[in-house]
Amino acid sequence: MSDEPIRVGLAGAGWVAEHHMDAWKTLKDRATVVAVADPRGQAAEERAARYGISAVYTSVERMFDETGLDVVDVAAPREQHVPICRKAAARGLAVLCQKPLAPTFEEARDLVDEIGGRIRLMVHENWRFRPHYRRIRSWIDDGRVGAVHTARLEVLTSGLLPDEHGALPALVRQPMLAGLERMLLMEVMIHHVDVLRFLLGPLVLEGARLGKRCTKIRGEDQATLLLRGPGGAIVSLIGDFMAHGRPPALSDRLEIRGTDGAVTLRGTELQLSGPCQELLTLDLAADYKASYLGAISHFLDRLADGDMFETSPTDNLETLAIVEAAYRMSGETGG
Repeated sequence: MSDEPIRVGLAGAGWVAEHHMDAWKTLKDRATVVAVADPRGQAAEERAARYGISAVYTSVERMFDETGLDVVDVAAPREQHVPICRKAAARGLAVLCQKPLAPTFEEARDLVDEIGGRIRLMVHENWRFRPHYRRIRSWIDDGRVGAVHTARLEVLTSGLLPDEHGALPALVRQPMLAGLERMLLMEVMIHHVDVLRFLLGPLVLEGARLGKRCTKIRGEDQATLLLRGPGGAIVSLIGDFMAHGRPPALSDRLEIRGTDGAVTLRGTELQLSGPCQELLTLDLAADYKASYLGAISHFLDRLADGDMFETSPTDNLETLAIVEAAYRMSGETGG
């Protein structure tokens, strides 16, 4: 690639595309989004108009063939990831693909086997790029927690409970959640499986149970996973989208306990306890935006230096393998 800004095509103009576009705009000296493609022409036009992009397409094929791209940023629904990645690979384009790489582990594995090293491909798994998770990882790497023996991550929200108007806040924000056969674990908690892997190292799934209470969605709205971490650490991941007493906005609660210290994340408070102590107040909204900027900056950095992506396809397969095993172990949403 030349010294000129990298030419990016955005595939998908849904709600998440806004966060991608904001990050690309911040990085405009390094890369420029020059085209937007979405089968829903009006959505593509509206997204492009907001960011001053003139090239709008209803097919990625035309965008690839007519725009002279270096990179495609895949922000389309998960069912479209594999075909878009294949078409990009056929044209030699680098790809940044929203998680999950594919709707199932098998489809993702087949894609990775097929594409191999023909193109640079990174999975956009942005949760681990939130600054507070990077800080926790640095504490662990610096030995401030010691050997981790217990970790618990909770993902609790009242988003599928009716608000004062009878609406379900989670579906107001993301209507597409209602139609997902695999909802909570594949769409949301896959982030948290990846975060736990990022923080603790390799994980082995030992038990899983999924549940469904909300009648307005197809997929599961409850999930509990029991995992084993390095050194036999006991790791639990719990999610519930119908949690009374929790706000509609999604937030994480994390406790990591080790031989020399502990980390606690609750709301906007992040605390390191033990001989080394720190207490930080977080701006969660800013951290959310920063996660997209961090992921895309990492993508551009690795394109420039040729090193391995932190969230490479093979790394994402490890996360997907745990998610797939959880669905299999629990009998999908049957529990």
